[in-house]
Amino acid sequence: MNAGIDLQGIFIQSLRDFGIPAGVAKAIWMPLPMFLMIIGATVGVLVCVWLERKISAAAQQRIGPEYAGPLGVLQPVADGLKLVFKEDIIPAKADSLLFTLGPILVVIPVFLSYLIVPFGQKLVISDVGTGIFLWIALSSIQPIGLLMSGYASNNKYSLLGGLRAAAQSISYEIPLALAVLAVVMMSNSLSTIDIVEQQSGYGILGWNIWRQPIGFMIFWIAVLAECERLPFDLPEAEEELVAGYQTEYAGMKFGLFYVGSYVNLVLSALLVAVLYLGGWEFFIPLDQLAGWLGVSENSAWLQVITASLGITMTLLKAYFLVFIAILLRWTVPRVRIDQLLNLGWKFLLPIGLVNLLLTAGLKLAFPFAFGG
Repeated sequence: MNAGIDLQGIFIQSLRDFGIPAGVAKAIWMPLPMFLMIIGATVGVLVCVWLERKISAAAQQRIGPEYAGPLGVLQPVADGLKLVFKEDIIPAKADSLLFTLGPILVVIPVFLSYLIVPFGQKLVISDVGTGIFLWIALSSIQPIGLLMSGYASNNKYSLLGGLRAAAQSISYEIPLALAVLAVVMMSNSLSTIDIVEQQSGYGILGWNIWRQPIGFMIFWIAVLAECERLPFDLPEAEEELVAGYQTEYAGMKFGLFYVGSYVNLVLSALLVAVLYLGGWEFFIPLDQLAGWLGVSENSAWLQVITASLGITMTLLKAYFLVFIAILLRWTVPRVRIDQLLNLGWKFLLPIGLVNLLLTAGLKLAFPFAFGG
Protein backbone atom coordinates (compact mmCIF):
# COMPACT_ATOMS: atom_id res chain seq x y z
CA MET A 1 0.00 0.00 0.00
CA ASN A 2 1.36 3.42 -0.91
CA ALA A 3 2.05 5.91 1.83
CA GLY A 4 0.65 8.78 -0.23
CA ILE A 5 1.01 12.53 0.15
CA ASP A 6 -1.74 14.72 1.62
CA LEU A 7 -1.58 17.54 -0.94
CA GLN A 8 -4.52 19.38 0.60
CA GLY A 9 -2.95 19.39 4.05
CA ILE A 10 0.43 20.52 2.72
CA PHE A 11 -1.15 23.34 0.68
CA ILE A 12 -3.34 24.61 3.52
CA GLN A 13 -0.49 24.42 6.04
CA SER A 14 1.79 26.35 3.66
CA LEU A 15 -0.76 29.15 3.40
CA ARG A 16 -1.25 29.17 7.17
CA ASP A 17 2.50 29.57 7.59
CA PHE A 18 2.14 32.86 5.69
CA GLY A 19 -0.50 34.04 8.16
CA ILE A 20 -3.58 33.20 6.09
CA PRO A 21 -6.51 31.91 8.21
CA ALA A 22 -7.43 28.24 7.85
CA GLY A 23 -10.90 29.03 6.47
CA VAL A 24 -9.49 31.28 3.75
CA ALA A 25 -6.81 28.70 2.92
CA LYS A 26 -9.50 26.01 2.47
CA ALA A 27 -11.54 28.38 0.26
CA ILE A 28 -8.46 28.97 -1.91
CA TRP A 29 -7.85 25.22 -2.16
CA MET A 30 -11.40 24.29 -3.23
CA PRO A 31 -11.30 25.49 -6.89
CA LEU A 32 -7.70 24.39 -7.45
CA PRO A 33 -8.37 20.62 -7.87
CA MET A 34 -11.12 21.32 -10.42
CA PHE A 35 -8.84 23.71 -12.29
CA LEU A 36 -6.01 21.17 -12.27
CA MET A 37 -8.42 18.47 -13.40
CA ILE A 38 -9.53 20.51 -16.43
CA ILE A 39 -5.95 21.44 -17.31
CA GLY A 40 -4.73 17.87 -16.86
CA ALA A 41 -7.59 16.38 -18.90
CA THR A 42 -7.02 18.93 -21.68
CA VAL A 43 -3.29 18.16 -21.82
CA GLY A 44 -4.14 14.45 -21.86
CA VAL A 45 -6.44 15.04 -24.83
CA LEU A 46 -3.73 16.94 -26.73
CA VAL A 47 -1.31 14.05 -26.15
CA CYS A 48 -3.99 11.56 -27.21
CA VAL A 49 -4.76 13.45 -30.44
CA TRP A 50 -1.06 13.62 -31.31
CA LEU A 51 -0.68 9.89 -30.62
CA GLU A 52 -3.73 9.16 -32.76
CA ARG A 53 -2.24 11.04 -35.71
CA LYS A 54 1.27 9.58 -35.42
CA ILE A 55 0.22 5.98 -34.68
CA SER A 56 -2.38 6.10 -37.47
CA ALA A 57 0.31 7.40 -39.84
CA ALA A 58 2.70 4.62 -38.81
CA ALA A 59 -0.03 2.01 -39.34
CA GLN A 60 -0.55 3.37 -42.87
CA GLN A 61 3.20 3.72 -43.55
CA ARG A 62 3.23 7.50 -43.78
CA ILE A 63 4.77 10.28 -41.67
CA GLY A 64 1.83 12.19 -40.22
CA PRO A 65 2.08 15.75 -38.83
CA GLU A 66 5.66 16.97 -38.52
CA TYR A 67 5.78 20.72 -39.25
CA ALA A 68 3.68 22.17 -36.38
CA GLY A 69 6.33 21.94 -33.68
CA PRO A 70 8.90 19.17 -33.16
CA LEU A 71 7.49 15.92 -34.59
CA GLY A 72 4.16 17.72 -35.02
CA VAL A 73 3.45 17.98 -31.28
CA LEU A 74 1.73 21.35 -31.76
CA GLN A 75 -0.68 20.02 -34.40
CA PRO A 76 -3.48 19.36 -31.82
CA VAL A 77 -3.06 22.94 -30.55
CA ALA A 78 -3.33 24.23 -34.12
CA ASP A 79 -6.49 22.15 -34.66
CA GLY A 80 -8.01 23.53 -31.46
CA LEU A 81 -7.24 27.14 -32.38
CA LYS A 82 -8.78 26.59 -35.80
CA LEU A 83 -12.04 25.41 -34.22
CA VAL A 84 -12.06 28.36 -31.79
CA PHE A 85 -11.95 30.90 -34.61
CA LYS A 86 -14.31 29.12 -37.01
CA GLU A 87 -17.82 30.49 -37.44
CA ASP A 88 -20.44 29.00 -35.13
CA ILE A 89 -23.46 28.13 -37.29
CA ILE A 90 -26.93 27.16 -36.07
CA PRO A 91 -29.20 25.77 -38.84
CA ALA A 92 -32.26 27.88 -39.53
CA LYS A 93 -34.76 25.12 -38.73
CA ALA A 94 -32.88 23.64 -35.79
CA ASP A 95 -33.98 23.90 -32.16
CA SER A 96 -31.34 26.43 -31.07
CA LEU A 97 -31.63 25.74 -27.33
CA LEU A 98 -31.31 21.95 -27.56
CA PHE A 99 -28.75 22.35 -30.36
CA THR A 100 -26.56 24.35 -27.96
CA LEU A 101 -27.17 22.23 -24.85
CA GLY A 102 -26.36 18.94 -26.59
CA PRO A 103 -22.54 19.32 -26.77
CA ILE A 104 -22.48 20.69 -23.21
CA LEU A 105 -24.30 17.62 -21.87
CA VAL A 106 -21.80 15.42 -23.68
CA VAL A 107 -18.67 17.06 -22.25
CA ILE A 108 -19.54 17.98 -18.65
CA PRO A 109 -20.27 14.44 -17.33
CA VAL A 110 -16.97 13.18 -18.75
CA PHE A 111 -14.97 15.93 -17.04
CA LEU A 112 -16.83 15.32 -13.76
CA SER A 113 -15.91 11.64 -13.95
CA TYR A 114 -12.25 12.58 -13.52
CA LEU A 115 -13.07 13.49 -9.92
CA ILE A 116 -12.88 9.85 -8.85
CA VAL A 117 -9.76 8.79 -10.81
CA PRO A 118 -6.86 8.15 -8.39
CA PHE A 119 -3.23 8.67 -9.39
CA GLY A 120 -2.04 7.75 -5.89
CA GLN A 121 -3.46 6.88 -2.49
CA LYS A 122 -4.22 10.53 -1.75
CA LEU A 123 -3.72 11.90 -5.27
CA VAL A 124 -7.42 11.99 -6.05
CA ILE A 125 -9.74 14.97 -6.15
CA SER A 126 -12.69 13.30 -4.44
CA ASP A 127 -12.41 9.92 -2.73
CA VAL A 128 -16.15 9.33 -2.48
CA GLY A 129 -17.26 5.98 -1.13
CA THR A 130 -19.46 5.32 -4.17
CA GLY A 131 -16.99 6.52 -6.81
CA ILE A 132 -17.64 3.74 -9.33
CA PHE A 133 -21.41 4.15 -8.97
CA LEU A 134 -20.98 7.90 -9.55
CA TRP A 135 -19.04 7.24 -12.76
CA ILE A 136 -21.69 4.82 -14.09
CA ALA A 137 -24.41 7.39 -13.32
CA LEU A 138 -22.49 10.20 -15.04
CA SER A 139 -21.71 8.06 -18.10
CA SER A 140 -25.44 7.50 -18.64
CA ILE A 141 -25.98 11.25 -19.16
CA GLN A 142 -23.76 11.52 -22.25
CA PRO A 143 -26.13 9.61 -24.63
CA ILE A 144 -28.89 12.07 -23.71
CA GLY A 145 -26.73 14.90 -25.07
CA LEU A 146 -25.99 12.92 -28.24
CA LEU A 147 -29.68 12.14 -28.82
CA MET A 148 -30.57 15.76 -28.07
CA SER A 149 -28.01 17.00 -30.60
CA GLY A 150 -29.24 14.63 -33.28
CA TYR A 151 -32.89 15.55 -32.75
CA ALA A 152 -32.29 19.31 -32.49
CA SER A 153 -30.28 19.45 -35.75
CA ASN A 154 -33.42 18.76 -37.85
CA ASN A 155 -31.35 16.54 -40.13
CA LYS A 156 -32.07 12.90 -40.99
CA TYR A 157 -28.43 11.85 -40.71
CA SER A 158 -28.08 13.60 -37.35
CA LEU A 159 -31.26 11.99 -36.02
CA LEU A 160 -30.13 8.52 -37.08
CA GLY A 161 -26.76 9.12 -35.45
CA GLY A 162 -28.40 10.24 -32.21
CA LEU A 163 -30.72 7.22 -32.16
CA ARG A 164 -27.80 4.90 -32.81
CA ALA A 165 -25.81 6.51 -29.98
CA ALA A 166 -28.69 6.00 -27.53
CA ALA A 167 -29.30 2.37 -28.58
CA GLN A 168 -25.56 1.59 -28.47
CA SER A 169 -25.12 3.14 -25.04
CA ILE A 170 -28.06 1.24 -23.51
CA SER A 171 -26.87 -2.10 -24.89
CA TYR A 172 -23.32 -1.70 -23.55
CA GLU A 173 -23.88 0.04 -20.22
CA ILE A 174 -25.42 -3.07 -18.65
CA PRO A 175 -22.53 -5.46 -19.48
CA LEU A 176 -20.11 -2.73 -18.38
CA ALA A 177 -21.90 -2.38 -15.04
CA LEU A 178 -21.88 -6.17 -14.55
CA ALA A 179 -18.13 -6.30 -15.18
CA VAL A 180 -17.58 -3.49 -12.67
CA LEU A 181 -19.81 -5.20 -10.09
CA ALA A 182 -17.57 -8.27 -10.18
CA VAL A 183 -14.55 -6.08 -9.31
CA VAL A 184 -16.56 -4.27 -6.62
CA MET A 185 -17.58 -7.63 -5.14
CA MET A 186 -13.94 -8.69 -4.80
CA SER A 187 -12.91 -5.31 -3.35
CA ASN A 188 -15.91 -4.99 -0.98
CA SER A 189 -16.03 -1.31 -1.89
CA LEU A 190 -17.24 1.14 -4.54
CA SER A 191 -14.28 3.44 -3.89
CA THR A 192 -11.61 3.56 -6.59
CA ILE A 193 -8.95 3.99 -3.89
CA ASP A 194 -10.06 0.78 -2.15
CA ILE A 195 -10.16 -1.11 -5.44
CA VAL A 196 -6.53 -0.22 -6.19
CA GLU A 197 -5.40 -0.97 -2.63
CA GLN A 198 -7.09 -4.38 -2.82
CA GLN A 199 -4.73 -5.16 -5.72
CA SER A 200 -1.60 -4.17 -3.77
CA GLY A 201 0.71 -6.43 -1.82
CA TYR A 202 1.62 -8.97 -4.49
CA GLY A 203 2.91 -6.70 -7.24
CA ILE A 204 1.76 -7.54 -10.75
CA LEU A 205 0.36 -10.89 -9.58
CA GLY A 206 -2.25 -9.10 -7.46
CA TRP A 207 -3.86 -7.19 -10.34
CA ASN A 208 -7.50 -7.92 -11.06
CA ILE A 209 -6.83 -8.77 -14.70
CA TRP A 210 -5.64 -12.24 -13.58
CA ARG A 211 -8.72 -12.86 -11.42
CA GLN A 212 -11.18 -11.20 -13.80
CA PRO A 213 -9.99 -11.91 -17.37
CA ILE A 214 -13.57 -12.26 -18.65
CA GLY A 215 -14.65 -9.09 -16.86
CA PHE A 216 -11.63 -7.27 -18.29
CA MET A 217 -12.56 -8.20 -21.87
CA ILE A 218 -16.22 -7.25 -21.32
CA PHE A 219 -15.23 -3.92 -19.79
CA TRP A 220 -12.72 -3.12 -22.54
CA ILE A 221 -15.20 -3.89 -25.34
CA ALA A 222 -17.94 -1.93 -23.55
CA VAL A 223 -15.83 1.20 -23.01
CA LEU A 224 -14.73 1.14 -26.66
CA ALA A 225 -18.41 1.10 -27.61
CA GLU A 226 -19.17 3.85 -25.07
CA CYS A 227 -16.38 5.99 -26.57
CA GLU A 228 -17.67 5.18 -30.09
CA ARG A 229 -14.26 4.01 -31.18
CA LEU A 230 -13.84 1.78 -34.21
CA PRO A 231 -15.12 -0.83 -34.76
CA PHE A 232 -18.08 0.63 -32.82
CA ASP A 233 -18.34 4.15 -34.32
CA LEU A 234 -21.80 3.57 -35.80
CA PRO A 235 -23.32 6.85 -34.48
CA GLU A 236 -20.93 8.90 -36.66
CA ALA A 237 -20.07 6.45 -39.44
CA GLU A 238 -18.91 8.73 -42.26
CA GLU A 239 -19.70 6.30 -45.07
CA GLU A 240 -23.29 5.90 -43.88
CA LEU A 241 -24.35 9.02 -41.95
CA VAL A 242 -21.94 11.76 -43.15
CA ALA A 243 -20.92 12.52 -39.53
CA GLY A 244 -24.02 11.38 -37.62
CA TYR A 245 -25.10 13.70 -34.82
CA GLN A 246 -22.14 16.01 -35.63
CA THR A 247 -23.25 16.70 -39.21
CA GLU A 248 -24.73 20.18 -38.62
CA TYR A 249 -22.16 21.33 -36.05
CA ALA A 250 -19.24 23.69 -36.64
CA GLY A 251 -16.83 25.83 -34.63
CA MET A 252 -16.55 25.28 -30.91
CA LYS A 253 -19.73 23.21 -30.67
CA PHE A 254 -18.10 20.66 -32.96
CA GLY A 255 -14.91 21.16 -30.93
CA LEU A 256 -16.78 20.09 -27.78
CA PHE A 257 -17.75 16.80 -29.42
CA TYR A 258 -14.16 16.36 -30.58
CA VAL A 259 -12.73 17.06 -27.13
CA GLY A 260 -15.40 14.99 -25.40
CA SER A 261 -14.62 11.86 -27.41
CA TYR A 262 -10.90 11.98 -26.60
CA VAL A 263 -11.46 12.97 -22.96
CA ASN A 264 -13.74 9.95 -22.67
CA LEU A 265 -11.14 7.69 -24.29
CA VAL A 266 -8.43 8.78 -21.84
CA LEU A 267 -10.88 8.45 -18.92
CA SER A 268 -11.85 4.94 -19.99
CA ALA A 269 -8.19 3.92 -20.26
CA LEU A 270 -7.52 5.32 -16.78
CA LEU A 271 -10.46 3.39 -15.33
CA VAL A 272 -9.30 0.16 -16.96
CA ALA A 273 -5.88 0.77 -15.36
CA VAL A 274 -7.50 1.43 -11.98
CA LEU A 275 -9.93 -1.49 -12.03
CA TYR A 276 -7.81 -4.20 -13.63
CA LEU A 277 -4.14 -3.15 -13.89
CA GLY A 278 -3.39 -2.10 -10.32
CA GLY A 279 -3.78 1.65 -10.83
CA TRP A 280 -0.77 3.44 -9.39
CA GLU A 281 0.77 0.20 -8.09
CA PHE A 282 4.23 -0.76 -9.36
CA PHE A 283 5.11 -4.23 -10.63
CA ILE A 284 6.54 -5.16 -7.22
CA PRO A 285 5.14 -4.62 -3.69
CA LEU A 286 6.09 -1.46 -1.80
CA ASP A 287 8.03 -3.26 0.94
CA GLN A 288 10.29 -4.87 -1.66
CA LEU A 289 10.82 -1.50 -3.36
CA ALA A 290 11.72 0.08 -0.01
CA GLY A 291 14.20 -2.74 0.64
CA TRP A 292 15.85 -2.27 -2.74
CA LEU A 293 16.17 1.48 -2.16
CA GLY A 294 17.42 0.97 1.39
CA VAL A 295 14.86 3.33 2.97
CA SER A 296 12.11 2.93 5.55
CA GLU A 297 8.52 2.45 4.37
CA ASN A 298 7.51 5.55 6.37
CA SER A 299 10.29 7.84 5.11
CA ALA A 300 9.45 11.10 3.33
CA TRP A 301 11.72 10.18 0.42
CA LEU A 302 9.78 6.99 -0.20
CA GLN A 303 6.51 8.94 -0.14
CA VAL A 304 7.80 11.32 -2.81
CA ILE A 305 9.20 8.44 -4.90
CA THR A 306 6.01 6.35 -4.67
CA ALA A 307 3.78 9.37 -5.44
CA SER A 308 5.84 10.21 -8.55
CA LEU A 309 6.01 6.56 -9.53
CA GLY A 310 2.27 6.19 -8.99
CA ILE A 311 1.41 9.02 -11.40
CA THR A 312 3.88 7.65 -13.94
CA MET A 313 2.58 4.09 -13.70
CA THR A 314 -1.07 5.15 -13.97
CA LEU A 315 -0.39 7.24 -17.08
CA LEU A 316 1.81 4.58 -18.69
CA LYS A 317 -0.88 1.92 -18.25
CA ALA A 318 -3.59 4.27 -19.51
CA TYR A 319 -1.71 5.39 -22.61
CA PHE A 320 -0.74 1.82 -23.42
CA LEU A 321 -4.48 1.10 -23.60
CA VAL A 322 -4.97 4.22 -25.74
CA PHE A 323 -2.28 2.84 -28.07
CA ILE A 324 -4.21 -0.45 -28.32
CA ALA A 325 -7.46 1.44 -29.05
CA ILE A 326 -5.78 3.40 -31.86
CA LEU A 327 -4.32 0.22 -33.38
CA LEU A 328 -7.77 -1.41 -33.30
CA ARG A 329 -9.07 1.50 -35.38
CA TRP A 330 -6.89 0.43 -38.32
CA THR A 331 -6.97 -3.34 -37.89
CA VAL A 332 -10.62 -4.22 -37.21
CA PRO A 333 -13.43 -3.44 -39.70
CA ARG A 334 -16.53 -1.57 -38.60
CA VAL A 335 -19.44 -3.79 -37.59
CA ARG A 336 -23.05 -3.31 -38.69
CA ILE A 337 -25.57 -1.81 -36.28
CA ASP A 338 -27.40 -5.14 -35.90
CA GLN A 339 -24.10 -6.91 -35.14
CA LEU A 340 -23.26 -4.21 -32.62
CA LEU A 341 -26.53 -4.62 -30.73
CA ASN A 342 -26.44 -8.41 -30.94
CA LEU A 343 -22.95 -8.43 -29.41
CA GLY A 344 -24.15 -6.34 -26.49
CA TRP A 345 -27.49 -8.00 -25.75
CA LYS A 346 -26.94 -11.63 -26.84
CA PHE A 347 -23.29 -12.19 -25.87
CA LEU A 348 -21.81 -9.64 -23.47
CA LEU A 349 -24.89 -9.40 -21.24
CA PRO A 350 -25.24 -13.17 -20.51
CA ILE A 351 -21.46 -13.60 -20.26
CA GLY A 352 -21.36 -10.69 -17.81
CA LEU A 353 -24.07 -12.30 -15.68
CA VAL A 354 -22.26 -15.65 -15.67
CA ASN A 355 -19.00 -13.91 -14.77
CA LEU A 356 -20.69 -12.12 -11.87
CA LEU A 357 -22.20 -15.36 -10.53
CA LEU A 358 -18.89 -17.17 -11.00
CA THR A 359 -17.09 -14.42 -9.08
CA ALA A 360 -19.60 -14.71 -6.23
CA GLY A 361 -19.12 -18.49 -6.10
CA LEU A 362 -15.32 -18.26 -6.17
CA LYS A 363 -15.38 -15.60 -3.47
CA LEU A 364 -17.31 -17.95 -1.19
CA ALA A 365 -15.07 -20.91 -2.05
CA PHE A 366 -11.72 -19.08 -1.99
CA PRO A 367 -12.19 -15.95 0.15
CA PHE A 368 -8.47 -15.24 0.46
CA ALA A 369 -7.87 -15.15 -3.29
CA PHE A 370 -11.09 -13.33 -4.19
CA GLY A 371 -11.33 -10.70 -1.46
CA GLY A 372 -13.60 -12.49 0.95
